[in-house]
Amino acid sequence: MIFETTVDKLISGIENANRVTARNSTLTALNTILMLVSGKVLKIRATNLSLGVEFEVPVKAEQDGVIAVDGKIIADFLSALPRNAKITAKHNETTLTLSSGSSRTIIKTHPYEDFPTLPSVVGTEVTLPKNEFIRGVKSTAFAAAQSDIKPEISSVYLYADKNTLFFVATDSFRLAEKKETLRAPAEFPAVIIPYKNMVEIARVIESVDGVVTFTIGENQVSFQAESVYLTSRVVSGAFPDYKQIIPKAFGTEVVILKQDLLSTLKAANIFSDKFNQITFVISPENKKMECLAQNSDVGEYSSELTATLTGDEVSVSINQRYFIEALALIPQDSITMGLNGSNRAIVVRGVSDASFTYLLMPMNR
Repeated sequence: MIFETTVDKLISGIENANRVTARNSTLTALNTILMLVSGKVLKIRATNLSLGVEFEVPVKAEQDGVIAVDGKIIADFLSALPRNAKITAKHNETTLTLSSGSSRTIIKTHPYEDFPTLPSVVGTEVTLPKNEFIRGVKSTAFAAAQSDIKPEISSVYLYADKNTLFFVATDSFRLAEKKETLRAPAEFPAVIIPYKNMVEIARVIESVDGVVTFTIGENQVSFQAESVYLTSRVVSGAFPDYKQIIPKAFGTEVVILKQDLLSTLKAANIFSDKFNQITFVISPENKKMECLAQNSDVGEYSSELTATLTGDEVSVSINQRYFIEALALIPQDSITMGLNGSNRAIVVRGVSDASFTYLLMPMNR
């Protein structure tokens, strides 16, 4: 294998592939990346068996070939070179030689025959603009459970209803739903994808242009955009029937400027307890909304907020950190809060925006 390209073209694919490799795996092949030259294209592959990725890099090839090699060593070498420098790669039996100007390194290679193949997913195809896909993932993945004890909620749930694609995630204490409009009506089986894979897929796709085409197979899903191809396993099981817990009407409603609420929550955080608990006391009759926090080791905090209030009086305690994370994803200047008593979920949305819905369960005081 002999090829020539530039550092900037090669390093992006190498660094992205390195993020997918299964570091410290007992299987050597999963600790390496595969580099395959065919014609004028270099394919860089990596997998940890749960997530796989392939990048295509244009090269000037003198000889086709395939090797498995430690991608981190290559990335470290390339990072010390000028981005526009030319790099020549030559494979000789058990080593890969990289040369650029006066710099040269020889890296040990590994048997490529042990490297797992990436599945070619066959199934229903759905196409979505790149930015809308990334927005859907970023708006929901943060709410997924961090533990793998219940894989179905340590994931992002995707399904379609006519022209709408739904992204949903929950850890049972909160839930985020984001709706994105499809170019055409789509029908495909609902799919549950590990949230760690979805975050990595979105991060990789963010670096390329164009649209995203994803294909839903029986046990795998694939994502393709420009010169990138990714595959992920899907989670078996059933995602919670979350629609039934989203209220259709509210006993109390609040409309408030997002920045005012965000500033108050950040101040309250200084005085919240180890569970990040703060309390809202909402009294529409008195046209008053207070935010309270108390920590026996620090002190107390209270702040009165300016808001439009309607409905019943209510007092509710929440995890302020969970609230702040959601506010960062709402682009509108004002938000609405819908409540039905102190023991029911709070529903948060941007004003006049039904595309993002956030449910936050109250804390027991």
